Amino acid sequence: MQLSPSSIAASVAESVQYQGRKASRQGSEQRRQDILDAAMRIVVRDGVRAVRHRAVAAEAGVPLSATTYYFKDIDDLLTDTFAQYVERSAAFMGKLWVCNEGLLREMVAYGGGSAQSRSPLADEIAQMTADYVQRQLLNRREYLMAEQAFRQEALLNPRLADLVHSHQQILLQGTCQFFQVLGSREPQQDAKVLTAIIGRMEYQGLLGGVEPLTAEEMLEILKRYMHLVLASV
Repeated sequence: MQLSPSSIAASVAESVQYQGRKASRQGSEQRRQDILDAAMRIVVRDGVRAVRHRAVAAEAGVPLSATTYYFKDIDDLLTDTFAQYVERSAAFMGKLWVCNEGLLREMVAYGGGSAQSRSPLADEIAQMTADYVQRQLLNRREYLMAEQAFRQEALLNPRLADLVHSHQQILLQGTCQFFQVLGSREPQQDAKVLTAIIGRMEYQGLLGGVEPLTAEEMLEILKRYMHLVLASV
């Protein structure tokens, strides 16, 4: 039985394993949560290497002993901070797939699968994808910054590498089913290419610089790709 994208996201969320000490009471769980949120803010603002027990305690407004109680070392603290990010991302993407999957099926059914319907369908899907990237950059910029920081750190930390892989699976597997709905002959390959394009666009959007990728350029790139994919369906 084919799992839906939202089920895949939920499965990823359930698979997340935390390394630090578990909270025994509701109040202590809130303190643990405050520590993880503070660590994430430091990652976004100052980078992964700035995460230290003393800095996190000051950011969270808790005693230094609280951070060392829940997390015996920085590795545990970083791992759980990113684990929380993956869990939250899975919940966000699960809701997104629920909202978009029905719409996508309606769009495909409306055209009847004819060759004539593929060109406007490619344009619509490209616009949906461009809008998604723009919303990510506008509304979830800090999350994207943290994701980039953890991906870089994962090159040196195998525990983070496993979490990065789980996080990538959320978008990849959902996008794979997206292409299955479209009738792609190679949904897995098409999904890998599209998620790579999205990742590159997000990175360029965060980086900015002298020649940032404009919304118009982004849309044209996505249109070209979707027309190429649907032409082979």
